Amino acid sequence: MSNLKETEATQAAGEVPVKEQTPDIKAPKTRKRTAQRAGAIRTRAANSALQASSSKAIASPTVRAARRNYSENERAQKLGEIEKQIGRGESIKAAVQNAGISEQTYYHWKRAAGQTTQSDELKDLVKLEEENARLKKLLADRLRKENAELRKKLGLA
Repeated sequence: MSNLKETEATQAAGEVPVKEQTPDIKAPKTRKRTAQRAGAIRTRAANSALQASSSKAIASPTVRAARRNYSENERAQKLGEIEKQIGRGESIKAAVQNAGISEQTYYHWKRAAGQTTQSDELKDLVKLEEENARLKKLLADRLRKENAELRKKLGLA
């Protein structure tokens, strides 16, 4: 209040009231630093992902099974089981998991088994052709003998 009385007294004396001068200082414009802000966001996201993955790793460590070598019979058996399950309508992924092998292993085994069956089929085909030729010769011999007997009976020979 004393300030108010003083200003009134100075105005009453006939002086023109002087306005207080406020400095016209403009605040600097804040610039968006997108690169830094994006980097900070990326860093925060990476840190949170790292923390999440580390907490998951601590919570449930994954244990890999030891590598196992399967014999040809075991491979054939597992492939047969998987084919039966697929035939029943199960997905390949589920059938492979039930068999206890990876999908990639399944495809490798299947390709390897397919290659051996092709060579086996070729061997089987060769055997069948040999048997067919043997049976043709046997049939021709029997027919010759039968024809010779019929000619004797008819008296043509």
